[in-house]
Amino acid sequence: MLSNAFLQKKSADALLMKDAAKMAAEIKIDVLPNATVTAIESKNKQVMVNGEVLSFGQLVLALGADPIRLPLQGNGAASVLSVNDLDDYRRFREAIAEKKRIAILGAGLIGCEFANDLTGAGYKVEVIDLAPQLLGRLLPPESAAFIHGKLEDAGIVFHLGASIQTIENLDGQSRLTLANGATVMSDVVLSAVGLKPRIALAASAGIKVNRGIVTNHQLQTNMANIYALGDCAEVEGQVLPFVMPMMQAARALAPTLAGKPTSVHYPAMPMVVKTPACPCVVCPPAAGAAGEWRVDANMEGIKAAFHHINGQLLGFALIGAAVSEKAALTQKLPSHLSIAKPMERPVPFSS
Repeated sequence: MLSNAFLQKKSADALLMKDAAKMAAEIKIDVLPNATVTAIESKNKQVMVNGEVLSFGQLVLALGADPIRLPLQGNGAASVLSVNDLDDYRRFREAIAEKKRIAILGAGLIGCEFANDLTGAGYKVEVIDLAPQLLGRLLPPESAAFIHGKLEDAGIVFHLGASIQTIENLDGQSRLTLANGATVMSDVVLSAVGLKPRIALAASAGIKVNRGIVTNHQLQTNMANIYALGDCAEVEGQVLPFVMPMMQAARALAPTLAGKPTSVHYPAMPMVVKTPACPCVVCPPAAGAAGEWRVDANMEGIKAAFHHINGQLLGFALIGAAVSEKAALTQKLPSHLSIAKPMERPVPFSS
C-alpha cells in the first residue's frame, strides 16, 4: 500500500487500518507495543523483552525485513531515504512536500511502482538502475521494453545500465553523478533496491540463518518449538517477501502450532505490479526452471508465457491489454507451483 498511496492522497495515518488495542480485542491476543526483544534463550524457552523475561511454549519469529542500503559515496549518501513502513512513509511525505524532483534508485517492482505513483501525483521522477532493463527479475526483455515505453510516456525518465559514483548535497539539493559522466539533480533521493531479512536476533540465539531464518516446509527452525514466518523466513531455500506467500505460510503454521503438523504449499500466485500507466500481472517461473519464454506481442500489450521443456506452463507475464488473460493462464499452472523468486539483491551502484 505504501508504493501507490500518493496518487490516492493517503497519509500515513489514513493507511493505518487498526491499532494494537483493536487488533488485540478482535482476535483475542495480548499485544505488547513499543517492545524490544533483545535476546532469545532457546534452551530455557525465554525471550528478553524490554529487560524482562517472557517465557514461551512455542515461538514464532515474524521479524520482517530491512531495506538494503547501498554503499554510496559522497556527502549526500546519508540523506538517501527508503520506505518500508508507516514511519518511513510519513518521513518521506514530509521530505517531498513542496518539492518537485525525485530520484529513485532501483527499477525493480517497488521502484517502478513508486515512480508511477509519484509521477501521477505531479512529481518529476528519474529512475537509475545498473540493470539493462526494468523489472529485470520478473519480466522477459520484450515485456520490459513495452512497460518501459509506457512509463516513459507517463513522464518517467530512466537511466538503465547506469551506476552511481557519488551523491552530493548542494544547497539542499542532491547531485547524483553517474559513472558515464551524466548528472541527475533531485530534491529527494529514494532507494528501492530490495529487502534483506532480519536475521541478527535469530543468529545471536544460535538459530540457523542463511539469506533468511532457515526453516523446513513446516516453518520450523533448527531449534525445537521455534518457527519463522514472513519476510524474515527462508523456507526450504525460498525467500518470498510478498503478501500471498506469507498468507499461505500462516495458514499452514496455525494448525502446526495447534498440534497438527502441516506443510506449506505455494499455489500459483500471480502478482499485480501497481503501475496504472501500464497494467502488469506477473507469475514468474521458479528460479532455474528449464524452459523458455514464448512472447505474443501487439500494439495493445504483450503476453509472455514460460513453458517447461515438456510444454507445461510454469509462469507468465501479462502487460497492457493482455492482463485480461490472468485467470485463464492461472488455471493452467500446476496446482502447487514452486515460486522461488530471488529477492532483489544489492546492486553495485558505486564504482
